[in-house]
Amino acid sequence: MTSTERPFSLRSVALAAFLPTFLFSVGEGAIIPLIPIMANNLGASLAMAGFIAAMIMVGELIGDIPSGWVVSRIGERNAMIWASFLAIIAILVCLVAPNPLVLGIGIFVVGLATAIFSLARHAFMTSYVPVAYRARALSTLGGIFRGGWFVGPFIATAVIRFTGGTQAVFWVFVVACLGAALVLLLLPDPASTFGTPELATAPDGTVRPAGQELAEEESQGLFQTIWSFRGVLLRLGTGAGLVGAMRSARAVLIPLWAVSIGISEPDIALIIGIAGGIDFALFYASGQIMDRYGRMWSALPSMIGLGLGLLVLAFTHDLSTNVQWLIGVAMFLSVANGIGSGILMTLGADLAPKDNPAPFLGAWRFTGDFGSAVAPVAVAGLTIVSISLASGVMGVFGLIGAVLLGRYIPRYVPRRPRPGTKPGPGSAAPGTVPGRE
Repeated sequence: MTSTERPFSLRSVALAAFLPTFLFSVGEGAIIPLIPIMANNLGASLAMAGFIAAMIMVGELIGDIPSGWVVSRIGERNAMIWASFLAIIAILVCLVAPNPLVLGIGIFVVGLATAIFSLARHAFMTSYVPVAYRARALSTLGGIFRGGWFVGPFIATAVIRFTGGTQAVFWVFVVACLGAALVLLLLPDPASTFGTPELATAPDGTVRPAGQELAEEESQGLFQTIWSFRGVLLRLGTGAGLVGAMRSARAVLIPLWAVSIGISEPDIALIIGIAGGIDFALFYASGQIMDRYGRMWSALPSMIGLGLGLLVLAFTHDLSTNVQWLIGVAMFLSVANGIGSGILMTLGADLAPKDNPAPFLGAWRFTGDFGSAVAPVAVAGLTIVSISLASGVMGVFGLIGAVLLGRYIPRYVPRRPRPGTKPGPGSAAPGTVPGRE
């Protein structure tokens, strides 16, 4: 890979990457808490409403497979623009949906668009942000995404109170996607703003922007890469999958639980918005914890907290104070999730081979997304019996995930000694990838 030395500041990517990301995530944050409500309004049972809400995660998982090919063929900026338009089409399908099935199809396509948009913005950073600034840019990007999920529910609350219905909130996502696409369309060519992009040489000898090469490498030979790294992916990757599972289970269970105990639509959005603010406030603290004390001190408290929170919630459904319990548990889960902000990306970067990280990172991301997709479907299935059972089972899986992370993080990602200290037993040599089999 080569790069051209050029002046750079994070402000220079604000319009090109940060603002479109913020707008897209505001739209997502506005509609996701309300998907179970809209499904319920169309006649879906509680379990079916959970299944429809899960379709966004399933769409993201399926979208992981072709997204690298799309980004590598049409470029990062064009991919973000077309993903925004695809999301708009999907939301329009949701708005005219006559039944839960059509709504589920629309939500699934939103997930596909999200997968393409997410990889494209990551690839954009790889192409145009110098290596020396890239970690800060990516962590800032993650914080902006969480900020959008914090703002979106508050906008949803205001729209519902003003219009008296949930459908109008879906127009917030349409406006947000139009805004993201217009920002990207009206910007000058990135090369004229940022200079020559970071370049990478493909196996066939062609040279192109590093982000496009990264995107294609991440999705090319995905299942072969999973097999090559089956040791670490089966052990630590299962723990990572359970991290994704707990996050998506929480995102589906809280609004579903609120519907089941009769909380009003604007109040559901408000509760989720406040919880999102707590989550957003902790993303920087999580990075500090991981850097200062090691990955375990972020991963374990997060997973134990998520598991215990859902276990407690399981016993509160029929209490006279069930609304207060939901609010308290939702805030506690946000603290637990916030403490684990960035853990999957960080572990992936720690484990990836230094000479060719993209294929492993694609497999690692797919592993986490697999857990994110399976968990809400499992929640929907268990809700057929009881939503309390669904919460309790997911809580148990959260604690199992904590055990796996506690067992395998020290094995695969041992703490590096601080400067001036001697490496202790079991320290990994820089650039090694334990677990490849």
